[in-house]
Amino acid sequence: MRERGLLPIEPLPDSDLQLDIAKWVLPGVGIMSGALCGVRQEGTPKSVGASDELFFGLNLAGRSTAIQRGQESTFGDGDAVLLSCADSAFNIPRPTPVCFVGLRVPRRQLAAIVTDLDDQVMRVTPGSTDALKLLTGYLRAMLNEQALSSPDISRVVASHLLDLIALCLGATRDQPTAVQAGGVRAARLQAIKTDIAANLANGALTVAAVAARHRVTPRYVHKLFEDEGTTFTQFILRRRLDRAYRMLRDRRVKLKFETKESARRFF
Repeated sequence: MRERGLLPIEPLPDSDLQLDIAKWVLPGVGIMSGALCGVRQEGTPKSVGASDELFFGLNLAGRSTAIQRGQESTFGDGDAVLLSCADSAFNIPRPTPVCFVGLRVPRRQLAAIVTDLDDQVMRVTPGSTDALKLLTGYLRAMLNEQALSSPDISRVVASHLLDLIALCLGATRDQPTAVQAGGVRAARLQAIKTDIAANLANGALTVAAVAARHRVTPRYVHKLFEDEGTTFTQFILRRRLDRAYRMLRDRRVKLKFETKESARRFF
């Protein structure tokens, strides 16, 4: 399959074929995500259509091998690898099922904030890296049509993605403040909101507990919400009220509170 904005994808011989992908084109960032099996992604300066781009491939699940410059790099669940779209061809065979996200980003923008960027090509970023965890969580939250329907939101998301990739690769000493103020703060806030949504029914949902899970201070959590014009407590209250409203409207769900205490814990 060869389509503008996507890396060419070719079937592998004697392999079960699976191809389920979606793409987004943001200002300065191209994104492809989905599930692949029995195919090979290929990249050359000509096929990609740009000589000043890098490809940051992230495995959400599964195992892959990237080949470029006569080297091979294997990356597994949660890992990522940086490849160059400019100087030589690369390919990523996917003989077994993989859920992935691929990000095409401008070399010149990353080069301004990452030390020795060319030396990062073919380097695997482990999934255990805090910066990559933030990037992965941010991608999971933002890759949907609703979040990216606005041009203004798309520009902000693209900027945050570049910040987070730079942090994964090692931002220079001159740039950490700007990176922290952009993509990292946005990703941490999104991760905390996801955490809250998953624990709304938990009576022990406190700012101290949330901060501990995300290895930040309670004051940092409060500041993230204050910068959005709200508070941690107000955000939780709104989400709990929204949740209760949805449940009350759904006639298939019957709320049964055996005691006043159980009702208090729910709300």
